[in-house]
Amino acid sequence: MLATERATLVRRVVLEGRHARLEPLGVGHARGLLAAASGPRETYDFTAVPADEPSMVRYIEAALRDQEAGRALPFATVARATGRVVGTTRFGNIEFWAWPPGNLNQRGEDRPDVGEIGWTWLAASAQRTPINTEAKLLMLAHAFETWRVHRVSFMTDARNERSRRAILRLGARFDGVLRTARPASDGGIRDTAAFSIVENEWPAVKTQLQSRLNQ
Repeated sequence: MLATERATLVRRVVLEGRHARLEPLGVGHARGLLAAASGPRETYDFTAVPADEPSMVRYIEAALRDQEAGRALPFATVARATGRVVGTTRFGNIEFWAWPPGNLNQRGEDRPDVGEIGWTWLAASAQRTPINTEAKLLMLAHAFETWRVHRVSFMTDARNERSRRAILRLGARFDGVLRTARPASDGGIRDTAAFSIVENEWPAVKTQLQSRLNQ
């Protein structure tokens, strides 16, 4: 499948709940994202979060190039209570597998088979609020119920204990550590802690996330 064909299949969409709205990321979000990133930055040690407007624009443009290639679907995260942009997240590493004709594991040529949720960061004021939990619930529901993927992955720097705990709280399972996996945000080469949720685990994960939001 060509990149242009994949791009038309990974359609831009708005995902909205009670606390969060995920809207298609665009260069017009640069100033809002910069404002969101201007507070305390202690939690960004292992995350690439641009600190000035030119860097933020380049960050967004890179995400949009991946979207045009059909590899990603990036969002701006908006707090519904205020209407302000509080961060960003995306689907990445979206894959369409080649299946033999008639294989029952293919849900349709227009549906991805797997994807990753990541590239997520939030303003300090939005962290540990229902916004992130609901954003993940919205994205997982889209992946498993609209796309009907077989697996959603979560990847983080193996040193990032805070992120690893947060991923486990979502209901994902730890798959292992990929050594020397990709460039790190601090300029080195990182080991990546890999987690995933597979299709038959989704109903229980969904119930757990809904329960957390209702508490």
